[in-house]
Amino acid sequence: MSRLIVATGNPGKLQEMQAYLTDLDVELVLKPKDLEIDETGDTFAENAALKASEVARATGEWAIADDSGLMVDALDGAPGIFSSRYGRTDTERIERLLSELGNELDRQAQFVCVVAIARPDGAIALQSEGVCPGEILHAPRGTGGFGYDPVFYVPEQRMTFAEMPPEMKHEISHRGRAFISLMPQLKALLSA
Repeated sequence: MSRLIVATGNPGKLQEMQAYLTDLDVELVLKPKDLEIDETGDTFAENAALKASEVARATGEWAIADDSGLMVDALDGAPGIFSSRYGRTDTERIERLLSELGNELDRQAQFVCVVAIARPDGAIALQSEGVCPGEILHAPRGTGGFGYDPVFYVPEQRMTFAEMPPEMKHEISHRGRAFISLMPQLKALLSA
């Protein structure tokens, strides 16, 4: 495997994944534009596996996919797998989240990311999960990042994802933790 098809049409996500895999001799390639995958799973793990598996089968090549989102304790895990569909824009998603939380005191939350790698036949070869615990602020802070980053506060760092330098977020984020966990398995798979 010297190539992995990324189950996304988003060049930004491909670049982000490539940054985690810099130590490996692997080329990442976007999935074909006309290949659409419905995320019908009930969990991040199911959606990551579904996307990787379908892209692998459709292309006949190894594929990688991730699925991630924000889970808020006081909202029974919402927005969860619907994080990106919680509104039409990042601003709408944040406004809806803050509105639903209202004056709730329990603002514990976590970002979750699951990464899956599928063989050319669609069988899942590797899967890894990363979790970054934090809490939801009452108002946005910071100008970096995207999505819920301005309201996701990480107590150990005393800042939101949107206030963090990119290198710090890259290392401690849910996606970073999922890739760090995946790397030893992926290196072993590549050398087999």
